[in-house]
Amino acid sequence: MKRNEFKHRDINWLFFNERVLLEAENESTPLLERLKFLAIFSSNLDEFFKVRVSQLRQIKSIKKKLRKKLMSKANKTLKTVLHIISQQQEHFGDVLDNIISALKEHDIQIRKITELNQEQRDYVKELFQKEVRHHCEIVDDSTVSKLQDGYLFLTVAHPDNSFGLVLIPSKKIARFQSIPGPGHQFIYLDDIIKFNIDQLFPNKHVTGCYAIKMSRDAELYLEDDYTDNALVEKIYASLDKRKSGQPTRLLYDAHMPSWLRNRLKDVLNLTELDLFKGAAYHNSSDFFDFPRPEGTAHLQYEEKPPLKHPVLSLTKDMFEAIKSNDQLIHFPYQEFDVVENFIKKAAVDPKVTQIRMTIYRMAKISVLSDALLKALENKKQVTLFVEAQARFDEKNNIKWGRIFEEKGAKVIFSVPNIKVHSKILMIDREEEDDLQSYAYIGTGNFNAKTARIYCDHGLFTVNKKITNDLKQVFEVLERKLIIPKLKKLLVSPFTTRTTFTNLIQNEIDAAKRGEPARITAKMNSLEDKEMISALYRACEAGVEVRLLVRGFCCFLNSSLDKEENLVYPHITSIVDRFLEHGRIYLFENGGKEKMYIGSADWMTRNLDRRIEVLTPILDKAVFGELKTILNLQLNDTVKARVLDDENTNQLVNRIKGEPAIRSQYAIYDYLKAKIDEKS
Repeated sequence: MKRNEFKHRDINWLFFNERVLLEAENESTPLLERLKFLAIFSSNLDEFFKVRVSQLRQIKSIKKKLRKKLMSKANKTLKTVLHIISQQQEHFGDVLDNIISALKEHDIQIRKITELNQEQRDYVKELFQKEVRHHCEIVDDSTVSKLQDGYLFLTVAHPDNSFGLVLIPSKKIARFQSIPGPGHQFIYLDDIIKFNIDQLFPNKHVTGCYAIKMSRDAELYLEDDYTDNALVEKIYASLDKRKSGQPTRLLYDAHMPSWLRNRLKDVLNLTELDLFKGAAYHNSSDFFDFPRPEGTAHLQYEEKPPLKHPVLSLTKDMFEAIKSNDQLIHFPYQEFDVVENFIKKAAVDPKVTQIRMTIYRMAKISVLSDALLKALENKKQVTLFVEAQARFDEKNNIKWGRIFEEKGAKVIFSVPNIKVHSKILMIDREEEDDLQSYAYIGTGNFNAKTARIYCDHGLFTVNKKITNDLKQVFEVLERKLIIPKLKKLLVSPFTTRTTFTNLIQNEIDAAKRGEPARITAKMNSLEDKEMISALYRACEAGVEVRLLVRGFCCFLNSSLDKEENLVYPHITSIVDRFLEHGRIYLFENGGKEKMYIGSADWMTRNLDRRIEVLTPILDKAVFGELKTILNLQLNDTVKARVLDDENTNQLVNRIKGEPAIRSQYAIYDYLKAKIDEKS
């Protein structure tokens, strides 16, 4: 048996990021949108260094006995990771050059200083004096060693082999500045500063300017046991550690002279492993905000405005509509304000007594937060479960938690070692001398901004088989209950793993009896070794396994034993204009199909170390709608790529004569037809 073999998650993640880069390279992607995919690739890679590369290096701090055992493996992985990244960075540079050349054909140009005419040079000098200079911060000797994470700096070389550092204020001023000239012409903020660098160093000759960027460890190591409030204070006080945490990468201009690179290495206390050769410009994530001039609609995606929900957007009474039938909503295809309006109505409805919900990533400003504050004004009981450890959103979540607490809400922050990742809401309403509970269980965050980008699903229901279980989940979160007795919901870390394992085993047993057996699963990432081993057994038993995995996937076909009934799984991934984020699990179940949606991937952390909630789909109409959407994605022949052992990321082969299916657009059209039927 070879079932103990799996793809390495960090190495495989890099091939997910390559799929993003391939979408930037794809000439069928609108030109300005290709820049966006470069920004996503760059942003992803920055986070990878801050989190995953940092974790590989943390082995150095482990006690000696374990360190020696683990170090060779970690070093080998790190070496492989850095080699792949180096190759991808070269690919990235080629793609960027091609996009910039293509933009020129549409009269959109990013100018270099050497290309400017006299009028443009004069404009850049004036722009520096009026808008830029007062934001430029010269880093003094005492703080050189503490360069902040993610900020851009210019290293300024002097003839005497000394140097200075200037903070490029790209977080305050747009990175791409418009300059006069025919068509649409832009210049990097970096070049504006370089062109005027003598004004920042009037007493020293400048021989060269070279961009650098530091990435630092993003993890907050909170190893002690804390009560809720102590944990919150500990996290809040630790947030600044990210700015000065352990360096994981210094990206530098490849043209930087070796003496200057070595000086930086010494001053910043780095090793050769920390130094990464790059281009003249860093922080390509700034392409997210590259200007989209008037008259360039043909270089962007066609408009796909969010659709009305065929029931909840049109009804005068959302509570009655949900009582009549379960309702399913899909983002970003349909309007997120359906969720916002539901909470807004609950906030002012005199029959509503209580609102309970989880908050994983709270928007800084939102209709939802206003609605919750309105509910508190109206004396509703509001209980919020705030995840204080949501990476990169800790500060904002804690801030809002404190605001709600001050206004009278019961706010419960997460505890160490277990995150509340579930996306759940429950509203209690007094109706006809009875208390009616309305539940919402989703795959994505309660966040209007991400709901315009992330593909997610949410279920509204009053089905007591679900609401009774969900009440227990909230009681667990409130520490009123230790272990819930669940009948329908899958809740990590209590029942999710065992239920999925049993469902897979049921399919294996069916296949061995010669009956139809099928497992279809869509998720963000597949990493848990026990679940993958169960899938290996299913394939070897002849179960048809169909997986749709957006991110990294540790399933390895070569780990399968070549048994008589072996059926190789078909695994694909979709990268398109929206970010696939929904989790859907479907089992043949002897002809009585079972389907679940929710917040958990098949990752160890989601199964064992987080509070996750998945709901069965019990309503036949909702089941049919979700299965139609899932099938469209499974049959994508435009954006889907095959996940094989060689990580080739090849596009799915379309059978000659069959229509092309771009699933995200097909889903939009499907849902649009449903609203058109109602109109």
